[in-house]
Amino acid sequence: MQATTAPGKSTPASFTENKYLVTLVFVTSLFMFWGIAITMGDVLNKHFQHVLSLTKTQSAFVQFAIFGAYFVMGIPAGLFMKRFGYKNGVLLGLGLFATGAFLFVPAAAAVSFTYFGIALFILGCGLSTLETVAHPFVASLGDQRTSDQRINFAQAFNALGAIIGPAIGSYFLLRNNTEGSTDLTSVKTLYIAIGSVIATIAILFSFVKVPALTDPHAAVADPDAANVDVEPGKTLFQHTHFVWAVIAQTFNVAAQGGTWAFFINYGHEKMGFSDAVAGNYMVLFMGLMLVGRFVGTFLMRFVAPHTLLAIFAGANILMCLIITQSLGWPSFIALLMLNFFFSIMFPTIFSLGLKNLGSHTQQGASFISMGVAGGAVFPFLMGMAAEKDVANAYYLPIICYAVIFLFGAKFYKVK
Repeated sequence: MQATTAPGKSTPASFTENKYLVTLVFVTSLFMFWGIAITMGDVLNKHFQHVLSLTKTQSAFVQFAIFGAYFVMGIPAGLFMKRFGYKNGVLLGLGLFATGAFLFVPAAAAVSFTYFGIALFILGCGLSTLETVAHPFVASLGDQRTSDQRINFAQAFNALGAIIGPAIGSYFLLRNNTEGSTDLTSVKTLYIAIGSVIATIAILFSFVKVPALTDPHAAVADPDAANVDVEPGKTLFQHTHFVWAVIAQTFNVAAQGGTWAFFINYGHEKMGFSDAVAGNYMVLFMGLMLVGRFVGTFLMRFVAPHTLLAIFAGANILMCLIITQSLGWPSFIALLMLNFFFSIMFPTIFSLGLKNLGSHTQQGASFISMGVAGGAVFPFLMGMAAEKDVANAYYLPIICYAVIFLFGAKFYKVK
């Protein structure tokens, strides 16, 4: 990508450097794989209702197991990364990911949802570790002034994974679903394949030589180009921009989780769609997030990341207001566009929160990753609001996007 020059700086800020390319490719691929794993959870939810005779409430434990792992593993993953480095952090995450996938085999043999829950929790610990490590890892692979571009570029592949996951899961798990069937062979086959792929990636990555990264403690001529703590005497939580990033990320994932959870319901109740038609629009919904990631990465060459974040948050407030009015196609199009504007929020909040944390960067990444736990709670609140009218549920994300707007407009500043 073409280098850009920051205002008032004589040195160009390139997207990355040649010495980092191989590492960047490997780490970027991880974003796609955890996107596949997380979104496949929705397919597992439906499949388990059939083959294990679960209620919808019971099957929701699939999401709790995964998102709960993010809350539990966030800080330990950050401490491990700080002690043993980015590369070993990635290898730990891949190891847990593969282990959780392989544990689907004994869980299927025992026909035990409890065992599946344990396997999902371990798999989720791997995803949490990868997400905690990968964001600061990508941010460190070049000039800090373009770290937002790198993270948004990598997150575009996470959005691609969000499309691939449901497609693969539906093909292997749902196409042969029948009432009363207890056959878990397809689950075993799918997760053996996933575990094998992840284990292979771990082996290959172990041979990759990671170049020396910028030392956050070193004095440099351009403090904006390296992740240098401009006030090293402060503790992590005395950095107000970081604290606001944690808050914004929690509300961000909360809005995402609720929006995704009730997309199909909105299609059924407001548009009269069948399951098949609603599913097709869900693919388009996820596809718009992928488009938004690439568009956002491009726009950040001309618009400051925090400004674009505030603009997109403001746009989603407007989209939510249109959705709640039940205007037919205009409201449904607004629902689709929520994912487009949501696209840049997670990675941009992440990278803005890590700015100039210096030696606190790894620990900061842990706390921001823990914001994913917001996605485990907010859908229940939206569900309560949706009991009478699903459109009413979309008033609640307005609160979330207002918090994100404030972060992008004002509280992103390093202090």
